[in-house]
Amino acid sequence: MAILEKKSSQHLIELEDKYGAHNYHPLPVVLNKGEGVYVWDVEGKKYYDFLSAYSAVNQGHCHPKIVGAMVNQAQTLTLTSRAFYNDKLGEYEKFATEFFGFDKILPMNTGAEAVETALKLCRKWAYEKKGIPENEAQIIVCENNFHGRTTTIISFSNDEVARKNFGPYTAGFIKIEYDNLSALEQALESNANVAGFLVEPIQGEAGVYVPSEGFLAKAKALCEKHNVLFLADEVQTGIARTGKLLAVDHENVKPDILILGKALSGGAYPVSGVLANDTIMSVIRPGNHGSTFGGNPVAAAVAIAALEVVRDEKLAENAEELGQLFRSELSKYIEESKIANLVRGKGLLNAIVINDSEDSDTAWNICVALKENGLLAKPTHGNIIRFAPPLVMDKEQLLDCVNIIIKTLKEFEK
Repeated sequence: MAILEKKSSQHLIELEDKYGAHNYHPLPVVLNKGEGVYVWDVEGKKYYDFLSAYSAVNQGHCHPKIVGAMVNQAQTLTLTSRAFYNDKLGEYEKFATEFFGFDKILPMNTGAEAVETALKLCRKWAYEKKGIPENEAQIIVCENNFHGRTTTIISFSNDEVARKNFGPYTAGFIKIEYDNLSALEQALESNANVAGFLVEPIQGEAGVYVPSEGFLAKAKALCEKHNVLFLADEVQTGIARTGKLLAVDHENVKPDILILGKALSGGAYPVSGVLANDTIMSVIRPGNHGSTFGGNPVAAAVAIAALEVVRDEKLAENAEELGQLFRSELSKYIEESKIANLVRGKGLLNAIVINDSEDSDTAWNICVALKENGLLAKPTHGNIIRFAPPLVMDKEQLLDCVNIIIKTLKEFEK
């Protein structure tokens, strides 16, 4: 048997650079193994993962229960399409709707697909239930949002890197400042054709921007007053990441439409979904929306296992406890720091703001140094570094990571 040649990181990076589209700018590390809170590169170096695939791997890398469910189902039945029933989808739909407290779920695959699904659902409800004239529905969104990169979604983004040269853009959106109740109220009162308000409970890509206490609850109340649907994009913030099952749970808000993805599968398989009650979901009829892979048997089995892990291992409670510890320990250092201004977040979704301009490379250089010191994280918005480890992390591991972060930041103090 021929011995397979072990490829170096540099060789594998060059392969991607030559044969792949350049739509990402990864850190210079090539991973080939993951377990729990750790990943290893092809040279065998071990790292703490402090990104969790943008919160898809909340349950930890290669969780045995999730992987077991995936392998077992993949060896039995992988795909039927929705032309036929399968024996897993109904079980998953019952489990998920009871788990999150909704009547119905519309299963899809990716986060962006789920957002697109929610937008379609909101508009159809507006025409058929609210009585808005067809093609005149407006959906309120927030500045600095991140909901994906499809053509419709970038139409209401103000990230010019994501937008430029992809027009013409989709109409039907009103953009307001995030965390601004007055702007929301004005938009609702000045336009009778508003169908919904789409919002991230915490703006992750914008730099883990946490809104003012009470913003979500008051926004929901304004939506109810104007018969407007409240759409919560919890693709990044949901599934225990912020210390509650959903980030809206911090303010006891029940969205009209809930958007989930990423950790819905524990990072093992693309699974997303949109949840709503019957009064809203009933507008969807055969032929209105679909996906060949949405609701496939592997996705259903994986998602049930992933949610059971969140529940049984009390990951929300762990995220709440460790998140408070993380911010407390880093705040002590930042009080005397010249390189870092503040730490913010909820649960184990946190970020530090680097004392430099957004167009500087300081945050990137810090992340490269963190990599050398055994911890992987990525900058967002130039001078902000996001920290989001798997929620299976324990206190000893977290404190070890805090020490690595502080040690690395000290290397940049001037």
